[in-house]
Amino acid sequence: MNHQPASKSRRTASVTSSRTPNSQRRKLLAAATVGGAAAVLGVPRFASAQTGPKIRIGFWPVAAGLPFFAAIEKGYFREAGLEVEALKFAGAQQVMEAMLAGRSDGSSNGTGSANLAIGEIAQPGLFKIFATNPSNAKHVLEEFLVPKDSPVKAMAELKGKRVASGPGIQNVTLAKTMLERAGAGTMSVIELPIGQHVASLAAGQIDAAYTLEPTGTIGRLNGTTRVLEAGVVARYILGDPMAPWHGGSASLTTEFIKKYPGETKKFIAAYARGIELVRSRPEEARAFMKGYTAIEGALTAEVPLASYMLYNEFKSADVGYFQKFYDLFSDKGIFEKRVIVEPMLFKG
Repeated sequence: MNHQPASKSRRTASVTSSRTPNSQRRKLLAAATVGGAAAVLGVPRFASAQTGPKIRIGFWPVAAGLPFFAAIEKGYFREAGLEVEALKFAGAQQVMEAMLAGRSDGSSNGTGSANLAIGEIAQPGLFKIFATNPSNAKHVLEEFLVPKDSPVKAMAELKGKRVASGPGIQNVTLAKTMLERAGAGTMSVIELPIGQHVASLAAGQIDAAYTLEPTGTIGRLNGTTRVLEAGVVARYILGDPMAPWHGGSASLTTEFIKKYPGETKKFIAAYARGIELVRSRPEEARAFMKGYTAIEGALTAEVPLASYMLYNEFKSADVGYFQKFYDLFSDKGIFEKRVIVEPMLFKG
């Protein structure tokens, strides 16, 4: 039985938490956020149910969150008897902050895995990852953009230019590292919300941007930007353009999993239906970017889609690539200790 999308009239605004973090958490969160503050954007959507806990899931407006968006709009959570509240945030670091503060029960796909790891360092055992959205040169999520008429043809040519990245420690660290490894040398980057990347490039305020879809599609279709190189993390960080970069993860807090084991299984099963819809009927699923990302209507057909991997589909090689990604942040001193992937994966 198909269900209609949740009514807009049932949306409510979120409130910020007054919880005071300890000194270690303040230090970590200051490094992970812009201004050290979490700002919720917009209003949540609901997949309603009659009984049970309200499951609050944070997301930010990138195409990789599509399985979550589809699961809400197709009514998969409602059919499972669950009430799910979707909380839209400015960036992945704010999603992680909300989980730390107890204002959210998990994250959708598209939430930066390194941002989640900082939450793990601040509060060991905070969450379990049940799905990732691996991307590479084939399944594109991340890319470097330049203005359409820019003379830049290769990453190395960005040396000394004004380069922006999305906000947060994951985006900034990756952008700096990839520029260095591509031959542009040691550079600083400007943190900008991804929604401002195309406009800033078009206005000549920046020369390039490390960004996430659907930003590249928006810029290409409105004739202002072009992709300099896509699938860059797999190439410059993992060493293989086709390697799976597990840059975004869907998760649930360990507190929620322990308190509501039955609802946890139902939630993951319903979420998995969203993933299966994206895999098997991508054209149908694409429509559910509307209202969650900056792209809608006919434009949704143009956005490249990331791949998705459930916890029970991980092989040793996948864990190895995931670990290599995390080890970059340990090597750069971003993580104060090495974060091990394996214990963070949901076991069923």
